[in-house]
Amino acid sequence: MSYGKMSEDGDDWNSSMYNKALKPYLNELMRRLNSEYPNWRPPLNYRNPYELFVAVSLSAQTTDVAVNRVTPEVFRLYPSSRELASADIQELEEIIHPLGFFRRKAGNLLRGAKRMEEEYGGELPREMEELTSLSGIGRKSANVIRSLIWELPGIIVDTHFGRVCRRLGLTEESDPVKIERAIGAIVPEKCHIDFSMTVNFHGRKYCMSRKPNCDACPLADICPSHESGSK
Repeated sequence: MSYGKMSEDGDDWNSSMYNKALKPYLNELMRRLNSEYPNWRPPLNYRNPYELFVAVSLSAQTTDVAVNRVTPEVFRLYPSSRELASADIQELEEIIHPLGFFRRKAGNLLRGAKRMEEEYGGELPREMEELTSLSGIGRKSANVIRSLIWELPGIIVDTHFGRVCRRLGLTEESDPVKIERAIGAIVPEKCHIDFSMTVNFHGRKYCMSRKPNCDACPLADICPSHESGSK
């Protein structure tokens, strides 16, 4: 899969959707982020849409590394939504126990798999409203699925993304849906996935919550929070 890169001259921008004064700054951010993370890969391991659905459903309030440790056994025992929909919930809970909130997550997986079987013929739906009708799938997870599987536009907002965008002065919002809308309005649709993922990785590598590594950050000299202190 190829991901859109923002052109340095800004030709991809729609003049009705962004503040012109912001364009040079955003272009420079994207240039540096693309340079820092040129060959990023999704942090969750999956081989098909169903496996990505399982992985993102399990990823809430835990790490991607932890999810990748348990999903091979989940995929082995339940290779499709048909097997998962009829899974023994206690067996599933035991497998995903290390992730925390295992009862809630197991219930969400079973309900989501059953809905996929009953409403969508065992296929993962691609529309936002349909995806978010599956238990355990919110807008963030739906945008992950839509972007990685079908290359559809969507801003993926997690705690890392929101924090970095606020520090970069791109939004003052803290509500994930408002952040999604605000950033989606200024970043070209073809660049949504690339921008979402590189900003996410940047939050993990440099722009951490408590002790951001501003001295090593490749965005430090253009970041409005560098001199004033991170927010």
